[in-house]
Amino acid sequence: MESGFPGQHTTTTTVTNSHTTHERNIRMDISYIKTIPGMLKCGQVVLNFLGFLCIIVTRYSNESRGNWFNTVAMGGFWFTGILLVMYIFHVVEKFYKIPWIKIELIFCGIWTVFYLLAAALAADHGRVSEGYGAAAFFGFCAMIAYGFDTVLKFRAYKTGAPAQGQHETTKQTSTVTSPAY
Repeated sequence: MESGFPGQHTTTTTVTNSHTTHERNIRMDISYIKTIPGMLKCGQVVLNFLGFLCIIVTRYSNESRGNWFNTVAMGGFWFTGILLVMYIFHVVEKFYKIPWIKIELIFCGIWTVFYLLAAALAADHGRVSEGYGAAAFFGFCAMIAYGFDTVLKFRAYKTGAPAQGQHETTKQTSTVTSPAY
């Protein structure tokens, strides 16, 4: 036996098959609300609206920091609310060629930063108005929700998961070992 050659030879073959199934019809499916992304979107819509209301009811609502907070809150409310409806009715699945995960990743990341700024400004003004203090609380909660959603979207983007639809992966592994000659 020559030196440098192994005593046996091992070959491992791994075959991974994956495909995504998309249904092209629009249908209502409330079960999306029971998923983590669905619960996050519902929570974000509620937090956006509550923060908006807290600023609106104060007599200082027309100050620049109040206007900024309400711009962030209403931008988040409408974008997230429309996305929630699109997921419930499987519109996202119908238009699966649009990079929904990437769009949501960018939006959630930006809204995390926007809420950090808006809630910090509202908290600073909380000593003048209790409404601003309450809005700051809801703003920081929304910031956490959007931040967590950003992490989930980043993971989904890295793994190539579809925004909506059935993604199936099958993995077959075979090992061949031949004896030493």
